[in-house]
Amino acid sequence: MLFFRNRHKDDNQLAPVLAFMETDIHSHLLPAIDDGVQETATAVHFIEQLHAMGIKKIITTPHVMMDRYPNSVQTLTGPYEQVSEALTAKNISIPFQFAAEYYMDEQFEALMQHPLLTLTGNLVLVEISFMAAPPQLHQWLFELQAGGYQPVLAHPERYAYLHADMDTYKQLKSQGCLLQVNLLSFTGYYGKHVQHMAEKLLDAQLVDLIGTDLHHEKHMQAIIAIGKNKKLRNLLEKYPFQNRQL
Repeated sequence: MLFFRNRHKDDNQLAPVLAFMETDIHSHLLPAIDDGVQETATAVHFIEQLHAMGIKKIITTPHVMMDRYPNSVQTLTGPYEQVSEALTAKNISIPFQFAAEYYMDEQFEALMQHPLLTLTGNLVLVEISFMAAPPQLHQWLFELQAGGYQPVLAHPERYAYLHADMDTYKQLKSQGCLLQVNLLSFTGYYGKHVQHMAEKLLDAQLVDLIGTDLHHEKHMQAIIAIGKNKKLRNLLEKYPFQNRQL
């Protein structure tokens, strides 16, 4: 897509903003299957940019939300192969695979009866409603672990109803749930209240993983802008995120 090349510098000139991560475990880079990228060319361009910013491995995580995005291995394999083939055609050699971001609602119970897509090993990325936590949340987390999975809760800093009590986050951790914050939460992209909570979770050493949650061009530009934020880069580069181990 030519407009990308006209709007940005050569990818090789991008700052290594994401070198501290090495592996991005949360993004939406399979075309036309959720609210992420809609074209293969866009996915490839974003992957090129992530690679130029220091990412060495990408595990993209399309939504599995049965009422809205009823995805499965069957719906995801075709788009994944399209992107993989396009990467090969451009000689872009970065490990690229797909898992999923599972929405935990009543229909998730049925999904748990079948093999789930994992980030690596037994890690399963899950999210919950932005309006209120499901009453069965802790039960479902227990059932995931009983099934041999390690739950990873996506962007816990964005659930405003959890902000009032840090003990909630500590309880999730004590239940064996890993916490994955969004990179852009630290920039104020989602609001100052989310930024504050992301920083608070980091200060409390409750964060395990970080992800871009990259969906579209606006996200990409906000990520690129972090290159000018030396204070934030220093903060993130010092934190012992587990991404490098994946």
